[in-house]
Amino acid sequence: MKVTDKIKAIRKAKDINQEVLADRLDITVQSYSLKERGKRPLMVTELEIIADALNVPVGIFFEKELNVKLNLTS
Repeated sequence: MKVTDKIKAIRKAKDINQEVLADRLDITVQSYSLKERGKRPLMVTELEIIADALNVPVGIFFEKELNVKLNLTS
């Protein structure tokens, strides 16, 4: 699972829309959507902001066991 897929899964599990994260990153929803779909690169500082907004440690985006840690289903 790619980092961007994990971000999307966590965001949806926490019922947070793209607008909230776009606001936190100070970018448009369209720009955020491109980043979340992997069409534009995510900077490390952006990952930190996203992790903070989702209330998760930034390292979770790099762990293999995301579904177990968040109790998510596919």
